[in-house]
Amino acid sequence: MLKKIIVIGLFAILFAWPQSQLHAQGAGSVVTPTIVVLDIGAIRRDAASVKSIRDQIVKFQSALQGDIQKEQEALSKAQQDLAKKQALLSPEAFADERQKFEQRVVGVQQMVQNRRRNLEASQSKAMLQVERSLNEIVANMAAKNGYSVVLRRTQVVIVDTALDITDAILKELNVKLPTVNVEPPAK
Repeated sequence: MLKKIIVIGLFAILFAWPQSQLHAQGAGSVVTPTIVVLDIGAIRRDAASVKSIRDQIVKFQSALQGDIQKEQEALSKAQQDLAKKQALLSPEAFADERQKFEQRVVGVQQMVQNRRRNLEASQSKAMLQVERSLNEIVANMAAKNGYSVVLRRTQVVIVDTALDITDAILKELNVKLPTVNVEPPAK
């Protein structure tokens, strides 16, 4: 006996289901769509490929943080040198030196923003590979097992655990795509 499924928008799905799908031709009997759920959050948390992406991104972030720290130390030293020069230089010469320093600060800020953006792009590109494989696996499993509707777990309030295909999908994804090589972000 199947437990009741309470799904946000389930009635809309069933009412929108083509009548040709719900009624077998000539027999007059009703064909019930097979509805299953998939926990995308669990996939994104537990998949081996996603974990490999996370590990690589952490390494890239550490390298970026090291570069940022070096730049901050260099700017701090330059600021101290500028403060020492203030008493020695004419106001015009000091203003020129201060402007060069400020341009350097802006350059470092832009470098940091660009590197972070490039890191996010590398991560997004790697995650796209996971999403493509995941979509292919879900589509194949739905076709193979006759699933009519695959809902995200976040769309479901209550569901019988027998209708949750997350573990099967996760197992297949881990076999098909155990790791993803993240492209190093451009510097």
